[in-house]
Amino acid sequence: MKTYHSSELRSMFLKFFKDHGHAVISSASVIPENDPTVLFTTAGMLVPYLMGAKHPAGKRLTDVQKCVRTGDIDDVGDFSHLTFFEMLGNWSLGDYFKEQMIPWSWEFLTSPEYLGLPKDRLAFSVFAGDADCPRDEESAQLWRIFGVADDHIFFLPKENNWWGPAGITGPCGPDTEMFIITDKEPCGPNCSPACSCGRYLEIWNDVFMQYNKKADGTFEPLEQKNVDTGMGLERLACVMQGVGNLFEVDTVQSVLHHVEHIAGKTYGANAKDDISIRVITDHIRSCTFMVSDGILPSNEGRGYVLRRLLRRAARHGRMLGIDHPFLVDLVETVIQSSESAYPELREHDAYIKKVIGTEEANFARTIDAGMNILNNMIDGLEKAHQHLLKGLDVFKLNDTFGFPL
Repeated sequence: MKTYHSSELRSMFLKFFKDHGHAVISSASVIPENDPTVLFTTAGMLVPYLMGAKHPAGKRLTDVQKCVRTGDIDDVGDFSHLTFFEMLGNWSLGDYFKEQMIPWSWEFLTSPEYLGLPKDRLAFSVFAGDADCPRDEESAQLWRIFGVADDHIFFLPKENNWWGPAGITGPCGPDTEMFIITDKEPCGPNCSPACSCGRYLEIWNDVFMQYNKKADGTFEPLEQKNVDTGMGLERLACVMQGVGNLFEVDTVQSVLHHVEHIAGKTYGANAKDDISIRVITDHIRSCTFMVSDGILPSNEGRGYVLRRLLRRAARHGRMLGIDHPFLVDLVETVIQSSESAYPELREHDAYIKKVIGTEEANFARTIDAGMNILNNMIDGLEKAHQHLLKGLDVFKLNDTFGFPL
C-alpha cells in the first residue's frame, strides 16, 4: 500500500470528485454560516441546499472543510482526540443517490489509482431500521455487488448509522460507514464497528439525507434526496502513512516537533510530558484557524472557547518548564503546514500572531496572580489545620484563572 502525504490525499480526493462532475468549493469558515444552534463548523453541512435551495456552484460539490469540535476539550491530550481536524467531503444536492455514491466510494477506497486499500481489510455498517424508518437493505446489497461478504457488513441502530440535525429539526437520514479492520483481536463474538475496542477504524461516512425531522419528532421525505459524505483527513492519513495515532500524521507532527524543540523535551520519553506536548500541538492548530476566521478571545461564546484553548496550551507549556511566551512561535509552523490548502492563514499571519501573542502575555500575568491567590489559600488552610479547598475557591481558580482541578 502506497504512502501519501496529507496534501496528496487532499488533492487526490478533490480530483476524484472533480473528474466525476463535482465543483470544487472553498472551505467554509469555522464559524457556521447557516446554523445558529452550534458554535463551530463541525462538518461540511449545507443545510439550506439540502432543503432545496439552489447552490450557485451546482448540484455536485466537493471540498476540504476545516472543522472545530470542542465538546471534549478536557480529553485532548490522549492519542485520539483533536479539537481541530479537516474533513474531506462531497455532496449531491438532489442529483445522484446511493446507487452512484457507494460504487464511487468503493472505487476511491480500493482502486490502485487512488487509495488502493486491501479489500479484505474493509468493513461496512448500514442502518438496521426502526419504527420510524426502514432497514437499509439497498446499501448492503450495493456493497455485496463488489464481493463484500456478509460478515463484513453490519446492521447497526440509529445511534451508529444515522445522521441527524444539530438542532431539533432538519434534514437527516441513514448512513453507511466504512472501516479499516485493524490488527487488534476481536473483543468477543459480537465484536462490530459499534464496539470501542479499536478493531474497526472508521474512515468514511456516506450520509443519505432523505428525511426532514419535524418539531413533533416525526420524519417526512425530503423533496429531494441528497448525499453528504465525510472523511476525516487526519484519520485517513493515519492509515495511509502507517502511523499509530493522529499526532504522528505529517501535518500534526510538524507542530509537535516544534513543541519538543521549544520545551527541550523528547516526545516519548515521559508520559506526563507527552500529554502536555499533545495538548499544545492540538490547541495551537485550533486557535490559529479560529483567529484566522475572525474569532477573538473573550468571556463568552466562541471567544471563550478560544481563550480557554489558548490558556490551556499556555498552562501546559509551564508544566513543560517553558518560562517565556512561545505559542506565537508555533503559529508559523501551523501556517507552513497548512497554507497550501488554506492560503488565508498566510494572508492573516501578522494578525493571528498579534492576537495570540497578546492573549498569551495577558494570561502569563493571570497565571502569576492566580498562583499567588492559590498559595494564600493553601497557607490559610495549613494555619487552620485543614486540607480541603472550598468549592467556591476551586471554581474561581478554574473559571477565572484557568487552573484545572
